[in-house]
Formats: sequence, C-alpha cells, structure tokens
Amino acid sequence: MSTESISDRREHIRSVSVTALSALLGVAAALASANWVGVTATAAENTQALAFVVGAILVQYVLINASGIYGEDEFGAKHYLFIAFMTFSLWFVTWGILLTAEAS
Repeated sequence: MSTESISDRREHIRSVSVTALSALLGVAAALASANWVGVTATAAENTQALAFVVGAILVQYVLINASGIYGEDEFGAKHYLFIAFMTFSLWFVTWGILLTAEAS
C-alpha cells in the first residue's frame, strides 16, 4: 500500500510539473512575441512570433529529458504532443489577449 501511494504521488508531481512548465513557457513565449514583434495589427500577421513558441517547445523537451522527470522508456509521442499542444495553446491565448488589448 505504501509503495502504491508513493508511486501515485510521484506520478501526480510529474504531471503537475510538466503542465506548469508548459503553461509558464507558453505565456513567456507570448510575452516575448509581443515584445519582439509588437502588438499592432501588422504584428498579428508577422510569422516571426511563431519562432518563440517553437523555441519554447524545444527548450521544454531538452529540460524534461535533462531533468530526468521521465524514465528513458516513459517519454513517448503522447507526451511530446501534450507539451506542444499546451505550450502553443497558452501562447495563442495570451498573445491573442495582448493583441486584442492593444487594438481596443
């Protein structure tokens, strides 16, 4: 019973850590996009802003693999897709809010 609860706790901490890192780096990428590209109507069409979200996704892959949060055989395609989706989603929403706030 105690081994099961430690394993469940480790799994929960790992899930929260990966989700929080994805969310924070997604918001940071949006702020970096807003600072680099701007928040005007022409900046919304600039594709350079995507470089920050792609960079944030790649940095997370390196950080997660280097930190050893997952074992060698536990980090699969589902995890890569989750990190990419969460980071892009938070970047998209945050950058959209920043663009909308400047437009109004």
